[in-house]
Amino acid sequence: MTGWDLPEALEIAGRSEPIRADFREVLEVIRLLDDAAEPPEARAFLAMGVFYRKFAALPPVLRGQAMEAMLRFLAGGQEDSGPAGPRLLDWQQDLPLIVADVNKAAGCEIRALPFVHWWTFLAWFGAIGEGQLSAVVAIRDKLRRGKKLEGWEREFYQRNRARVDLKPRYTPEELAERERLNRLLKD
Repeated sequence: MTGWDLPEALEIAGRSEPIRADFREVLEVIRLLDDAAEPPEARAFLAMGVFYRKFAALPPVLRGQAMEAMLRFLAGGQEDSGPAGPRLLDWQQDLPLIVADVNKAAGCEIRALPFVHWWTFLAWFGAIGEGQLSAVVAIRDKLRRGKKLEGWEREFYQRNRARVDLKPRYTPEELAERERLNRLLKD
């Protein structure tokens, strides 16, 4: 993957494996990978099942390589640059803000287009200038680092707290423990 191409297949052990490269399908893959309710192995299996058009025909011995190739594709063809930083964006929660700002960068309603390659979407996403999404992410970052918010940021945060605060993701075990504690408190 060179960055100049818009691949619709990835090479895995000398095999060309067709993928689903439209941004909507890739966002579904990301949602599956982020689903804390599923064990990591199930998340990987489900995500690859959506991503690779012929996943069922892929030999199990190649699944590790397929996962690495998929993650590299999701990263725009770039190699992993080290440990991930703190989560400041949630593709599902921030969807309305993302769509609005990507539409502005693209100059059209992207959801109306029949196909938008993931890398094209990432390019538009990277071209987002100032807007609500950048304001929300900047406020999240300041709050995470304990930095003082400017007056307009404080006012924006007070009016839009539900949009700014990232919703926690709980595993089934954590949800069960919360339920158990709630039952104890009610008794």
